Amino acid sequence: MFPRLETERLLLRELTYEDAAGIFACFSNADVTRYYGQETLERLEQAAAFVELFARNYEEKRGIRWGIQLKDSPDNRIMGTIGFNAWMPKHRRAEIGYELHPDHWHKGYATEAVSRIVAYGFEQLELARIGAVVFRENQASQTLLTKLGFQQEGILRDYIVQDGKSYDTHVYSMLRHSSK
Repeated sequence: MFPRLETERLLLRELTYEDAAGIFACFSNADVTRYYGQETLERLEQAAAFVELFARNYEEKRGIRWGIQLKDSPDNRIMGTIGFNAWMPKHRRAEIGYELHPDHWHKGYATEAVSRIVAYGFEQLELARIGAVVFRENQASQTLLTKLGFQQEGILRDYIVQDGKSYDTHVYSMLRHSSK
């Protein structure tokens, strides 16, 4: 059964095909995708394919992705997604990834959601390490991760290609024993 998580203001829930419009709203926005490592979506069908991909990754224990929704949302529309990529249960590690639609930036939602799934990762998934790969230019994400206790480990040169250009990224991590 897919885990449903809550915070003070947010519901983190399984994504469904009804969420394709919310996914599209995020991933068709160039402000969201500029530091994401993927091209901006152009069609709603591409967002629906994300729902399939996220479901398959969860079934195969390769990733887990939640929709981020305000608890008091009148239409249950998501404002973004968050989850673990490159989940390797055998090695007790995963990488965190997240995005929010710009209408919801600078309100503390990302901090709230990241804090909750980090706790879930260490407590329920029994991860020993949660990593993050962040574009060097993405100051907002670097600030968020550092504030929550992630440590920068180094730089991966030419690690992500987006729009035909290679970008360096920072590598961050939090270890289970250092999160307490």
